[in-house]
Amino acid sequence: MYLHIGDDTLVRTKDIIAILDKESASSSPVFAEFLDRRETEVVNLSKNQYKSVVVTRDQIYYSPLAAGTLKKRSQRPSVQEF
Repeated sequence: MYLHIGDDTLVRTKDIIAILDKESASSSPVFAEFLDRRETEVVNLSKNQYKSVVVTRDQIYYSPLAAGTLKKRSQRPSVQEF
């Protein structure tokens, strides 16, 4: 399955490691260190402020969509494997 995470970007659901809301991601010193180490792999899809962080095997995306919205989209039966 693929998940639309914003700005015309699709990610394979099997590649997603975590979807975090902005508050959880910004309040964790461990996650801040993780982001510092993978700084070159961060892609900001949000034109303004991001609402969630999507961590995949290869990239870290700042998404303009809320974590709850992404969760609902990932559970929809209409999303099919390509």
